[in-house]
Amino acid sequence: MIKLIASDVDGTLVSEGSDRINPEIFSVIRRLKERGTLFAVASGRSYSSIRKLFEPVAQDMIFIADNGSNIICRGYETFSAKIDPETIGELVRYIRENRLGYPVISSKTTVFVETEDPEFLDLMINGYHNHVRVMKDVLEADETIIKAAIFRRPNIRDIAQKVTEDWKDRLHVMAAGDPWLDFVDYQADKGYALKSIQKLLGIKREETMAFGDNLNDLGMLESAGESYAVANARPQVRQAAKHLAGAYTEDGVLKVMKGLLENASM
Repeated sequence: MIKLIASDVDGTLVSEGSDRINPEIFSVIRRLKERGTLFAVASGRSYSSIRKLFEPVAQDMIFIADNGSNIICRGYETFSAKIDPETIGELVRYIRENRLGYPVISSKTTVFVETEDPEFLDLMINGYHNHVRVMKDVLEADETIIKAAIFRRPNIRDIAQKVTEDWKDRLHVMAAGDPWLDFVDYQADKGYALKSIQKLLGIKREETMAFGDNLNDLGMLESAGESYAVANARPQVRQAAKHLAGAYTEDGVLKVMKGLLENASM
């Protein structure tokens, strides 16, 4: 029997940066909980952003935020990683000097940016629903930083390989949606997060189902006995997953979850 379901958000449940989710998922999450199956959402977004998205069922869920840097299980924080200030300083200067895009750094509660680009700020505030603070220098932020990122339009694919090679010995680097390249502590990863939840709750890998679309979902899919890539997923993700679900535009994840309710043997 499946006891835990974990799903990515952007590109898997909704379009990138969207807050438009099919409200039917809330009743499905409640019904799954009644039959003994917990739902976890795993995202590169902040906790406040994904909690707002799932507000009607937030108390019944598990949140894996900032690509595994922050885990909130039934209202209690069970894990939090951080990046040391020296590393953050070097990374931000590297982004600036190489003109790679907008440097973005995040604490548990606030996203710090240096640009006043109205389109970008609209995405961050009205799309992701982040608490955003615009600063002349993000390195003056006086909070513990748990994630850093590069935002680059139209996407980060032209720089991802070089940047990953430059930083792979310092931080865990991962693509997290077309315009995003994320940097987190090596302890932080959706896969590690899912394993820690499995251990905490006594749930086995074969009792876990996961859904994803991008490279930052690979660890999570590997940690689940029943892994699904959505139809719009990156080729590497489709290859790694055991099953294929419909695209987010077709509510593919929701359909699989509803099928789980109808199949008493799963």
